[in-house]
Amino acid sequence: MIDKLSWIVVYPEIVLLVMSCVIILADVSVKSAGRTLTYYLTLATLAGVAGMQAVYALNGYTMYGFSNLLVSDAMGNWLKCFAAIAMFVTLVYARPYSQDRDMLRRGGELFILALLSLLGIFVMISGNNFLIIYLGLELLTLSSYAMVALRRDNATSVEAAMKYFILGAMASGFLLYGMSMLYGATGTLMINEVQQVVASGMAKQQILVLGVVFVVAGLAFKLGAVPFHMWMPDVYEGAPTSVALIVAGAPKLAAFAIMVRLLVEGLLPMAFHWQQMLVVLAIASLLVGNLAAIMQKNLKRMLAFSTIAQVGFVLLAFVAGFVNNSFNSVVDAYSAGMFYIITYVLTTLVNFGVIMLLAREGFECDNINDLAGLNQRSPLYAGVMAISLLSLAGIPPMVGFYAKLTVLQVLVASGQAFHIGLAVFAVIMSLIGAFYYLRVIKVMYFDAPNPQLPTKLHANFEVRSVLSVNGALVLVLGLLPAGLMNLCAHAIYRMLSA
Repeated sequence: MIDKLSWIVVYPEIVLLVMSCVIILADVSVKSAGRTLTYYLTLATLAGVAGMQAVYALNGYTMYGFSNLLVSDAMGNWLKCFAAIAMFVTLVYARPYSQDRDMLRRGGELFILALLSLLGIFVMISGNNFLIIYLGLELLTLSSYAMVALRRDNATSVEAAMKYFILGAMASGFLLYGMSMLYGATGTLMINEVQQVVASGMAKQQILVLGVVFVVAGLAFKLGAVPFHMWMPDVYEGAPTSVALIVAGAPKLAAFAIMVRLLVEGLLPMAFHWQQMLVVLAIASLLVGNLAAIMQKNLKRMLAFSTIAQVGFVLLAFVAGFVNNSFNSVVDAYSAGMFYIITYVLTTLVNFGVIMLLAREGFECDNINDLAGLNQRSPLYAGVMAISLLSLAGIPPMVGFYAKLTVLQVLVASGQAFHIGLAVFAVIMSLIGAFYYLRVIKVMYFDAPNPQLPTKLHANFEVRSVLSVNGALVLVLGLLPAGLMNLCAHAIYRMLSA
């Protein structure tokens, strides 16, 4: 018999699933080109679910449901809240863009698939069992494959979807194979029980290490870390920009969550082994991401390689948690990673929001030169874009500066020469990365505008309002970062304490 607490744990997921079904049925009767009813029902659902998760997070309780298969804790609830907010903002930006490209004419699949992908994110974040995490991952990825191919008459989108599907299936196989090895080594699929078996020394060590290798490889693909990054530039470039933002935003929060669940909650006694792998992935991601981004002329490909470099910083936070057989730095390290991934998603929303706003029917704002003279056409949108780019570059007082600073502080605080060397390397890579961000700002402010583009930009009130608030948050959180930093530290502390 399922107890009442189990239903409380999954209540937001139930609401999201039920409303997804309701919206599917309601969309059948919608006739408007912009799928107005479907759109507003979707936004209402996302706002409601985000509110529920915020209430759960503020209560601070850690609850387990369905025989400990699912967990509701402060870290997971905050990540799910931010994921719902990110999806809300994404769909506000995406609707005008998608409507101009007839992506909504046949039906509201974009909104429905977005809700289902968010449900997959929620399940991944809540999973306390290998199979639950994998089921959530598959729900997310299958929805993402369908969204990338949503423009069926566009060869580039279909090609991107095929590449994403093939490489995604391979990565899922890596992750599932790694989980099966962990099961073989420990005899359990429950994450907390895996940690107990590993800590007791009763696990089969060789199988365990091999399982960790495959799990880290699967996680690296989901994050887009080098050398498992091949899908990311092609998907960002080939997918409709609205879908590219869905892929680039909220799922990164889920990827961070399952890294914490699997590596920290489940395999923390194996930290020495998986940290070595993460060091290699972090160095390669910072190096390849920044150097490849410099050579890009396509704006979305540049942002894809930028994301790869940003992932390198997140991985550095995981590297600094276990030092000299001591776990004293785990809260600072993993809260720095959580702060970084949240602020990255916030900034990415601005970038793609501006790109979708500049795009119009028959014209994709794909190339960096398409931003030429943006300041003359719209100082507001140029300013918002500049703020987000400066944040990604790590220039104060934007929030991206403090995100990078917290990771570097954790590395330096360890006192290890190797970690200090990693921090110096990360700073050098950030300086290199600043070049391609500043190049875009130079194009917006100092290049002559393309005479073929309209002199004035038009956007509806929703997009203007949300984009302005989004850009302002990147600056305000940079000026006042303590609130979000403390939230992340508290969430990680409560998760580890439980």
